[in-house]
Parts: sequence; C-alpha cells; structure tokens
Amino acid sequence: MTALRAPLKALAALLLYPEEGLRAAMPEVAAILRAPGLPPEAVAAAEFAEHLAAAAPLEAEGAYVGLFDGAPSLSLYLFQHVHGDDRDRGAAMAALIDDYRAAGLELAGEELPDFLPVFLEYAATRPDEAEARALLGEISDIVALLALRLEGRGAAGYAAVMRALGALAARPADAEAVAARVAEDVPDHTPEALDAAYEEAPVSFMEPVAPNEPCPKAAEIVARFEAAAADAAAGTDKPRRA
Repeated sequence: MTALRAPLKALAALLLYPEEGLRAAMPEVAAILRAPGLPPEAVAAAEFAEHLAAAAPLEAEGAYVGLFDGAPSLSLYLFQHVHGDDRDRGAAMAALIDDYRAAGLELAGEELPDFLPVFLEYAATRPDEAEARALLGEISDIVALLALRLEGRGAAGYAAVMRALGALAARPADAEAVAARVAEDVPDHTPEALDAAYEEAPVSFMEPVAPNEPCPKAAEIVARFEAAAADAAAGTDKPRRA
C-alpha cells in the first residue's frame, strides 16, 4: 500500500464541502498531515484542517461556497482550467473515466471525473507511489495556479492544500507558465473581472440526482478517508519521507 494513500485522502477531504460530518474528521486529517516524512507544506494544510475543525459552521461553509461555487476561476474541476467549455473537454472526461474504470473505480451520481478530490482519490488508489506522484505531476501547473489565485483572494488555508499537493508531485509546476496565466487573469486587477471571463453554462456528463440529495461520490470519498484515518491511527498506513 502506497505511503501517499492517507495523505492524499486527507488533502482530498480538505477540498470537499465542509459539512458537519467532514469537519468532525478534521482532527484526524490534521494528524495524518503532521506525520513525519511529509513535506513542510503539509503542516500548513494540517493547520488549516485544525482551523476548519474549530470554525463556525456558517463561516466554513460560506467561505467554501464563496470561493469554489462563486468563483469560476477557482473551479475544482481540472479540465475547466485546460479546456474551458471546448468540445475537447468531453473527450478528456471520457478518457479519464476509462482510466478510473481500469483501476476498478466507478463514479456515482452526477459528479464529474475531473473534480479534484475525485482525482486525488484515484491517485491514492495507485499501488505504486511513483505512479501516484506522476499523476500529481500531471496537474501540478493547475494546483499552482489555484494556489496563487486563492492567495490573491485571501484564502491561505485552501492555498496551503494546493501547495501541499504540489510538494508531493513528481514534477514541479512550470513557474513561468503559471505566472503567465496569472498575468492574463487580471487585466483590470479585480476578481470580479476574472470570474466573468470564466463564466459558462453548466456542463453535465452524468445522470443527475434528485435535488437536495447528497453527492454519492463525495460521501464515498469521506467514508474511504475515514477508513484511511483509522488505518493510520492503528499504525498500518504510515507515511514516509517524500
């Protein structure tokens, strides 16, 4: 079992909507991310987990919605930052679903395969640590871009999660390419202008679920994370140095 399994699940949990059950698991998340051998960036993510555990529900939930539901430029859907609403996005979605199925994973409900916590769940299942790090390397530019944008919004905690993911990747982000993207982001230096440029009609590639129903995939990720946390507490899944 790869040493990255528990840390990746912990980081994925930090990027889910912080409902009550998830916030209750934040002390375990923090403990996993403070394990010896992880990069220093994981400590800042652990501190954010501790912040979420202590935060008022409306504060935590409102901050998440304001960032990830209210700011298209901060989308947690990876292909949004690569393809936008181009038709190539659909083909990329289909290819990613095929990768998940080959690994024995099936999406439930309406969640899209490029949702970052889902991608991290997939990376966490890889039996070879080098493969997991290579998968993170494929998205290192995106998470670095999100880190900079989140820092620009004053969301240091969520930016720390992105920095931790980047530190675990097999390759660093292309700093020049990311800086160029950020420079293009802000022609008038306002977040509102950036979000307006990213606005698009919703895209769905999965069967919808009933209104007000919880996301099955998110619930599954939380359940698997809790199992990973139990393993870590029992000493069966201890991270080692990156």
